[in-house]
Amino acid sequence: MKNPSRRDFLKLAGATGAGLLASRAGSALANEGTQINNEELGMLYDATKCVGCKACMASCKRVNSDYGSLSYEKAKFDSDGLWDAPSDLSGSTRTLIKLFKESEQRWSYVKYSCMHCQKPSCVSVCPVSAMTKEKVSGIVDYNKNTCIGCRYCQIACPYNIPKFQWEKALPQIVKCDLCKATNLREKGISACAEVCPVGAIKFGKRKDLLSEAHQRLKDAPDRYVPHVYGEHEGGGTNHLYLASMPFNKLGLPDIKPEAPAEFSEKIQHTIYKGFIAPVALYSTLCFIAVKNMKKHKGHDGHDQKQEDK
Repeated sequence: MKNPSRRDFLKLAGATGAGLLASRAGSALANEGTQINNEELGMLYDATKCVGCKACMASCKRVNSDYGSLSYEKAKFDSDGLWDAPSDLSGSTRTLIKLFKESEQRWSYVKYSCMHCQKPSCVSVCPVSAMTKEKVSGIVDYNKNTCIGCRYCQIACPYNIPKFQWEKALPQIVKCDLCKATNLREKGISACAEVCPVGAIKFGKRKDLLSEAHQRLKDAPDRYVPHVYGEHEGGGTNHLYLASMPFNKLGLPDIKPEAPAEFSEKIQHTIYKGFIAPVALYSTLCFIAVKNMKKHKGHDGHDQKQEDK
């Protein structure tokens, strides 16, 4: 049997590489054209109702402490460690209540936790599918056993939600999962929504939350900024907000209606569509390699003739 030449090897490598790229491109194209699904689960946070008691934070850690490796963060002013007072979301905190003060008469609490985007950037960039979005519930979930610690999800999230456990020997990404494996499974509601004493957090399907939010805007227009944050931002989120102060003054970013993930994927899909670009690239590389081989072989033959003389 004839041994394969280097030319044959290059042709095979080029075809194999192009095939792999085409396979990945086809998988990406299958996810194109995602539309908003208002049947997914989410939360409506009404900042005008929140009293800053932080019961939601305490309940989140109590319910998910074993499952999510959450722990209490001692306040700087509390030497006895009796008061949990994280200053930001972290590897130990999935839900956070912050106070923003514009003036003596104008202030507001705000709740931070995963936005559970309709088109999540963290899922889009994760190279190993450690971040996933459930088709039915819409929950953006994280699998620590799959994660390779690249932290692309942190960089990609426009809301700066996922956090890495820098202090852990075996770290993982920490973010809200709507108590998927704990309170939601046992009681059908997230722990934060269950314990809120003033009803500032409402849990349910996105369509019902939107209906409730717009009804509140209609009933009390003077109480709210006339906008439901998350209805359209970044392609839509399942964590929705109502507030009396402008959302950008509550630490929530101004984001265009188009999902960042869709923008980046459109570029990728354009490049790989019909996998013309990968084939062209590999063909060019193979052509250059073969040309260089012929040139090198020609030099070797010339040198050999010179030696024979």
